Amino acid sequence: MTVDVHQSWKPFLQHEFGKPYFKDLIAFVSQEYNSHQCFPKASDIFNAFNHCHFDDTKVVIIGQDPYHGDGQANGLCFSVNDGIKHPPSLINIFKEIENDLGITYPLGGNLMAWADQGVLLLNATLTVRAHQAGSHQKEGWEQFTDNVIIELNKDNDPKVFVLWGNNAIKKELLITNPHHLVLSSSHPSPLSARHSFFGSKVFTKINDFLRKNSREIIDFKII
Repeated sequence: MTVDVHQSWKPFLQHEFGKPYFKDLIAFVSQEYNSHQCFPKASDIFNAFNHCHFDDTKVVIIGQDPYHGDGQANGLCFSVNDGIKHPPSLINIFKEIENDLGITYPLGGNLMAWADQGVLLLNATLTVRAHQAGSHQKEGWEQFTDNVIIELNKDNDPKVFVLWGNNAIKKELLITNPHHLVLSSSHPSPLSARHSFFGSKVFTKINDFLRKNSREIIDFKII
């Protein structure tokens, strides 16, 4: 498996690629992709980094696993490929955007337009075996993505870290730089969205912070 990460990330992540845990991780992922159907497709595994470059990162949204249904995952957390039915969590994200910003619920579910504006849509685990949620957890991806968060935390350009649900909220321990803003709530899953995700106005809060810090705001509209 080729580690295809945009060059803007290499000064911050290159040291990870040579570590024993990462070599073991790549060997595991390569074996999984050779032996089983896995998602996203191999060329999309590092899409989050290739569409949102390090210096452009303004917002970090942390997910858990890629979608494990056929044709869903595209390397960006919560995002699906064009033409794919919206999963329940994504439906609730779009509902909150509609309620918060007045943006009409979209036809598409591909969040690539957010990534291209500086939203890092980062799953804690970047791959999964088809139809087996969590199947690639605890193989090394979490160590890698935690280090991504640590490197972003070190950078003083103001960023918003969006933590939805208990697994993401645990990452707050890695975010210590006072230049950044952490926004946390319950997960947008139907099982928990009503607790604190709905009505959180997270998208308004993101843009208010960016505007306050003289950074270009995010257009959350999806076609």
